[in-house]
Amino acid sequence: MGQYEREGRGVDQLRDVKITRGFTEMTPGSVLIEMGRTRVLCTVSLDADVPRWMKGSGKGWVTAEYSMLPGSSSDRINRRSISGGRTKEIQRLIGRSLRAAVDMETLGEVTATVDCDVLQANGGTRTASITGGWIALADAFDVWVAEGKLERSPIVANIGAISVGVVDGTVLLDLEYIEDAAADVDANVVMTGSGGIIEVQGTAEGEPFDRSLLDTMLDYATSGIETLVDMQNRTRA
Repeated sequence: MGQYEREGRGVDQLRDVKITRGFTEMTPGSVLIEMGRTRVLCTVSLDADVPRWMKGSGKGWVTAEYSMLPGSSSDRINRRSISGGRTKEIQRLIGRSLRAAVDMETLGEVTATVDCDVLQANGGTRTASITGGWIALADAFDVWVAEGKLERSPIVANIGAISVGVVDGTVLLDLEYIEDAAADVDANVVMTGSGGIIEVQGTAEGEPFDRSLLDTMLDYATSGIETLVDMQNRTRA
């Protein structure tokens, strides 16, 4: 293992995490999630309708929008963008991940749209969007249950996500931007609260890496996601 050392936290520790539910008032679910200096506002709107290709199926749909707001990152963005290739890829990841949390038949013909707006970026915006988006989604469903619009919540699993990578030969959990930029290997991992893997996005930036290193990265990610899921549940308790 390498010699990389962090200031203020261990290599297998998350950044400080803060979750604020009900951050805005106009949607049934809204969460501000802060992971270190990364801040993402996740809001959920529910619509008693589905895309045309799903009409008559009796099933619902969960989709996502993602945007880095102007000024969220001085290095990468100075104007609003919702249509670039990177943006679309992240939106699809968030949508796929959160659909794994929902029983679409229980939801019925309802569309849940999860909007994730990055207020400040310092690494891990997509994973923070998934973790915070899950809370906002669960909260929105609870509101509709309380209002009699849904019989019960269609949530069937927690979903959490985290980044993990290798810098100077050292495996690191929850990368800040400066670590991500220097990483020899970086990955994003999405899992259910029970440990089921939904997605692993991993790339070697230079030399290929071996299976044992991947196993270590997944062990770190699993531990981090377990902590995040516990925070989700305690926040909503």
